[in-house]
Amino acid sequence: MRSSKKGPYVDPKLLKKISKLKSGSREIIKTWSRDSQISPEMVGFIFGVHNGKDFISVSVTEDMVGHRLGEFSQTRKFTRHGGKMQREIEASAKETAAPEAKK
Repeated sequence: MRSSKKGPYVDPKLLKKISKLKSGSREIIKTWSRDSQISPEMVGFIFGVHNGKDFISVSVTEDMVGHRLGEFSQTRKFTRHGGKMQREIEASAKETAAPEAKK
């Protein structure tokens, strides 16, 4: 938690990149600064937030102000629980449910 008297943290390099671009341009601003807070000046821009492997495109809206850039770029990929056995169980459940639905 950052002290309120210090104000929100925004990476200075990121602010410099924003000031160079016009707000209407559709160019993606690449950044590794996941800990930067979204300020009102960032609204309307598209950021490529690094998640450790790729750059995830994040289009900033007014609702996002005050949040961190990293919140919108997940670092872990969710894979379903169970694997092969779970898929077989779900497939058999669908087969048994299909004839009942026809009745």
